[in-house]
Amino acid sequence: MTKSHYDLCTSVTPECPVNETLYGYYPNLGANAFFAALFAFLLIAQLIIGTWTKTWTFMLAVGLGVFGEMAGYIGRLIMHQNPWSNAGFEAQICCLVLAPSFLAAGIYLTLKHMVIYCGPEYSHLKAKWYPWIFIGSDLGSIIVQAIGGGVAASAKNSTNKSLLSAGDALIIAGIALQSVTMSVCGLLVLDFFLARRKARTEHKAELEGTASLDATTLPNDVHTKSPLRFRIFCCAIGFAFFTILVRCIYRIPEMAGGWGNPRMRDEPVFLGLDGAMVAMASIAFTVAHPGFMFPPMRKGRRNPA
Repeated sequence: MTKSHYDLCTSVTPECPVNETLYGYYPNLGANAFFAALFAFLLIAQLIIGTWTKTWTFMLAVGLGVFGEMAGYIGRLIMHQNPWSNAGFEAQICCLVLAPSFLAAGIYLTLKHMVIYCGPEYSHLKAKWYPWIFIGSDLGSIIVQAIGGGVAASAKNSTNKSLLSAGDALIIAGIALQSVTMSVCGLLVLDFFLARRKARTEHKAELEGTASLDATTLPNDVHTKSPLRFRIFCCAIGFAFFTILVRCIYRIPEMAGGWGNPRMRDEPVFLGLDGAMVAMASIAFTVAHPGFMFPPMRKGRRNPA
């Protein structure tokens, strides 16, 4: 067969070998089944915990993220049976590209409440703007990636390779926008916590040698019930932020090499830097769920903006 004739392939045959597919391999059955089952379990856990604790918006964002991951790995299981499957390819490319954006939105949803909780005066950005700006930008990246994924999926078996390249370019642009959004957000949050730490240190120095209350407590400290749980929650959100950012950074060169490039055909690296990173972020969201660790995010428990 000539290269163009591979566009007509629908299953693996001597004329349509697996090495001529975009990925060039049968997706590993055990690894992809594990991730599909893990994300299905996390989806159920998020729905139960979110409903129980009434953290509706967080449940929606993270729930969509883990559902997308589950669907993506089901698509890869379909491709294990048939690497030429259009349905499997479309499911995995669209879902696994988009899902982490919803998980990132879950992080942004917590920031407004965290800033209000710890002291909005230490943030250069008003607390109410965190979800508007960063979820808005995240939504933009989702739209761009969705268009790119749709174009790429529809062009997979098309003779028009420029259409496939256009879809690839849109996906890269969307992931790059997501990476920039996360980086800016991370810098703002880091600056916020450093400013708060500095204020705490200065406050302690002012009260040294006096008989005042705890010198490490700022006037606006409100976390008096469970500071340990709040610290665990902050660590979990920071860990999830880091793992999702690693995934985004990996995806940019992976997609930039073009369809069928060596990076894209390296499944162990993909499973490690995409699947495992997103899985660890999702586990952190579940184990340190704000419904348990950060009650101010529950519906009906409002802080002044």
